[in-house]
Amino acid sequence: MEGPPRNRTAPPATDDLQWCHEAVQGVSRTFALTIDVLDDPMSSYICVGYLLCRIADTVEDAGHIPADDQAALLRTYDEVLDPASRTGVGTFLADVEPWLPPEDERDADWQVVAEAERVVRTFERQPPAVRSAITPPVRELVTGMALFVDRYAEEGGLRIQSREELEEYCYYAAGTVGQLITNLVCRDGVSPRTRERLYGTAESFGLLLQLVNISKDVYDDYREENNVYLPAAWLGERGVAQERVVAAENVDGSASVVERTANHAEGFLDDAQTYLESVPETDGNRLAAWAIPYLLAVGTLRELAERPEDAVTGAGVKISRSEVHAIVSTMLSGASPEELSGLRETISREPFHQAQL
Repeated sequence: MEGPPRNRTAPPATDDLQWCHEAVQGVSRTFALTIDVLDDPMSSYICVGYLLCRIADTVEDAGHIPADDQAALLRTYDEVLDPASRTGVGTFLADVEPWLPPEDERDADWQVVAEAERVVRTFERQPPAVRSAITPPVRELVTGMALFVDRYAEEGGLRIQSREELEEYCYYAAGTVGQLITNLVCRDGVSPRTRERLYGTAESFGLLLQLVNISKDVYDDYREENNVYLPAAWLGERGVAQERVVAAENVDGSASVVERTANHAEGFLDDAQTYLESVPETDGNRLAAWAIPYLLAVGTLRELAERPEDAVTGAGVKISRSEVHAIVSTMLSGASPEELSGLRETISREPFHQAQL
């Protein structure tokens, strides 16, 4: 279906791209940091690709949209991204408009959804090879989210059942982003061995980051989005029902499953490090951009091991600003791939800024 006609007085390409860079600052501090560390053109490629993913993520997390409508919106959005489809972004905007919060109550995430035409227009202005690198993983993310929304439509929120399903969800939510990054850094040609190592570990890089987020955000995911990612099978072994995952009487049982999930995330650290040690610094790509979230994840895993209960009580699990600053400063000073092992070992043992004293 052909969407409404495009805006014939669209802002210049530079204005749209600048808006996209500013929008990222509001929706994700971690990804904004990554994009700021990258140089152009990779910075802009990743920025636009990330915003395409964020639109779908916001729809999937929207507790005020019935599941059937969420899935329909995601499928329409997938059609917008399908090069073979005639569905225009105006169709998606028309469908999502009834669900947009009032303009004066709209947060940064919903503002990006409201500006989907701008994001898609900026994406369509990228070089053909860049669009070809970005489109398949973004569409896989979108269709995967629709699949999970459909699967748990009757529950009104996601209720992950097993380790296998947890990894399936993490692949759609973040493994696809690892594929997107790899498509971009490999499109100008890398050695066959490097290409094999990158594609062989890209999924693990994404899964590591997603599993760390799931481990630390249990309380917010349930209270704000009605999603429970801790597997029902693991919670059941501790006598905890998913609907009572953050209840006071279940703190110990839920915390033990948080710890188990974080331990599972640690299993992806080696492959994620291999990915970083292999990633080429071409087209503005920089090791620091991806090593920073990796090392922040290592620090978060350390904190989760010490206080897993904070993930289910609302106290929150995060590393200090001082440690974040120390990690960022070290990577921006030119730390090499060969230094990652030592940095990982230090951060897993104690806060990095204290280790530097």
